[in-house]
Amino acid sequence: MPGPAGARGLVRAGRRAWPVLLMAWERWQALSEEDKERYRRQARAYADRGRAIATRRRGGPGRS
Repeated sequence: MPGPAGARGLVRAGRRAWPVLLMAWERWQALSEEDKERYRRQARAYADRGRAIATRRRGGPGRS
């Protein structure tokens, strides 16, 4: 659990991030369903690619 100084930093970061998060949410809500689905597919592809790279760097499944 962060101390008082850490909590102040978290509050400050939250205050700074809030307008950006709100704007991103509003833009997401304004997208058409087709655009939302396109972004979801793109995010899935990025996540799959990242997992594949991480697995290769670890030496693949079944290796220690």
